[in-house]
Amino acid sequence: MKYRRFYRNGGTYLFTVVTNKRQKILTDDAVRLALRQAVMAVRERYPFEILAWVLMPDHLHTIWRLPDNDSAYSERWRQIKRHSQYLIGGNLRLWQKRFWEHTIRDEADFACHFDYLHFNPVKHGYVGQISDWRFSTFHRYVKQGIYPHNWGGGNADFLLNTIEVKSDSRIRSTEN
Repeated sequence: MKYRRFYRNGGTYLFTVVTNKRQKILTDDAVRLALRQAVMAVRERYPFEILAWVLMPDHLHTIWRLPDNDSAYSERWRQIKRHSQYLIGGNLRLWQKRFWEHTIRDEADFACHFDYLHFNPVKHGYVGQISDWRFSTFHRYVKQGIYPHNWGGGNADFLLNTIEVKSDSRIRSTEN
């Protein structure tokens, strides 16, 4: 069976990228730093907007928006994986060969995947509430008033300000 990806200029995508053999290494300081440096380097050459991100010990989820005239997310991931591997060195293989992507279809689909991504540390049992997981853009969205601090765990308030995906690359929050 041949795997086929959907590419759309200016598309918004959810990605899941997994470590080699599900090693629990992504939250280690050296690996996190290498990944961060790789993402920053790749974004200089191949711009994209990171709308959400959660780093788990053995995988990551992120939502990106590509420039209007560009759909080359596979090249970005190839470069990020290659560069982060180079920074870590050859003794530890970081990544599985492939990644999974989902094309965000509309605002409702975005909101669903945005919440899924941020809830992932609770889903996997790493924390009882999302605010206790430091490797996530959740904290940025709490500061912006998108999420309440106690969203997603314990006696959480699941009333959420929605995120609207705008074609002009801005995110706008609206009260639910």
